[in-house]
Amino acid sequence: MNAHPAGEADGAPRYGEGTRAVRAGLPEPVKNEPPLPGPVFAAHFHLPGDVTGPYQYGRDTNPTWTLLERAIGELEAPGRDDVDTVVFASGMAAVSAVLLSQARTGDTVVLPDDGYQALPLVREQLEAYGIHVRTAPTADDAQLRALDGARLLWIETPSNPGLDVCDVRRLVAAAHAGGTLVAVDNTLATPLGQRPLEFGADFSVASGTKGLTGHGDLLLGYVVCRDRELAAGIRRWRKIVGAIPGPMEAWLAHRSLATIQLRAERQWGNALAVAEALADRTEITGLRYPGLPSDPSHKTAARQMSGFGSVVSFTLPDRAHAERFMEALHLVENATSFGGVRSTAERRGRWGGDAVPEGFIRFSAGAENPEDLVADVLRALDRAASGA
Repeated sequence: MNAHPAGEADGAPRYGEGTRAVRAGLPEPVKNEPPLPGPVFAAHFHLPGDVTGPYQYGRDTNPTWTLLERAIGELEAPGRDDVDTVVFASGMAAVSAVLLSQARTGDTVVLPDDGYQALPLVREQLEAYGIHVRTAPTADDAQLRALDGARLLWIETPSNPGLDVCDVRRLVAAAHAGGTLVAVDNTLATPLGQRPLEFGADFSVASGTKGLTGHGDLLLGYVVCRDRELAAGIRRWRKIVGAIPGPMEAWLAHRSLATIQLRAERQWGNALAVAEALADRTEITGLRYPGLPSDPSHKTAARQMSGFGSVVSFTLPDRAHAERFMEALHLVENATSFGGVRSTAERRGRWGGDAVPEGFIRFSAGAENPEDLVADVLRALDRAASGA
C-alpha cells in the first residue's frame, strides 16, 4: 500500500513536487531513529510459529524495498491508494516482468519500432515463446493501427533516442476499448515530467538507473501498477525470476529521490538551453527536444508533460565529425546512460541496433551551470567543425 506523504490525507492540501520528493516513502518518525532507516541486509527473517507477516524471505520482500516502493508510488500516482509498485534489479528486469508476465503463447504484443535499443532483443524472446509481435513508430500515434486483438500495447514516450512523442491518452483509450492493456516506459520523462497512470495506463515502467536516481551509481527498475491484481502478476514474476534489487541499491535510490525535483529543474533547463544554442548551428540537422516550440512533438508533449526531460538529440555531418565533437568536450562525459547530474553524450551509432545516422548524438544535460555547459558544447562544435 502506498501511503500519502505526511499532510496529504483526504481533505488535506496537496504539496508541491519538491515537498513531496523529500518526504516520499518515509516512515512515521520514531524517537532516536533516522528519518530514512538504513538498508536491511537479510536473506531471511525470524519466523517462529505461523508464517504470516510482511517479511519471510529476502527474495520476496525487504523493508528497504517497501519504503522505496511506497516513495515511487507517491511520485508516480500522488494521492492514490489503489496503485502498487514493484522494484527490480534493473530497468530491463522491469520491462521483462511486464511483457512476460502478461503475454502468453498466441497473444499479440505491440511494441514501438523506434524504442530502446534492447527492445529488438525482447521481440526475439517474445516470438521464441510463440507471442506475436507487431511494431509501429511512436510518432503520429502510429501504434493505433496495430492494436486490433492485442493483449498488450507498449508505449515509449518520449522515445529513446529519437525523442518522438505520442498521445498517451488517445492510445490508452483506443487500447482499452479493445481490451488491450497499456504499459508506458516513463524512463526519460520521470514521474515529475509525466504520470502515465493519470492518462489511464495500466503500468508505468522505468529504469530507475537514469533520471529517477540521477547519480549514475546504481542499477534499478520499477513497475507501478494501476491496481493490485495486476501487481500480483508482476510480483509473482519477480519471485520466479529473482530479479531483485540489493538493499543498498534500494536505499541509495530512496536517498536520491529527495533531490529529484532540484535535479530535474536544473537538467531540464540546461537541456533547453543546449537545444536553443544548437538550433543556430548550420552543421547540425535533425535537432530534437520536445521542449523546443519548433519540435515536431512539442504540441503533444506540452499537453501531457510537465517537463520535457534532460535529453537532446541531433546529427552532425558524419562519424568523424561527431567523434571530433565528442573528443573536444570537457564537461560532458562520453557514456551510454542519461539522466545524471553530470552531463553525458555519445555517438549513438557506435553500438549498432538503433536506426540513426553515423553522426547522431544523444546528449543528456546534467546539473552544471548552464552558461558553462553551453559554452563547452559550442566550443566543442567549433573545434569539430575546424577539423582539429
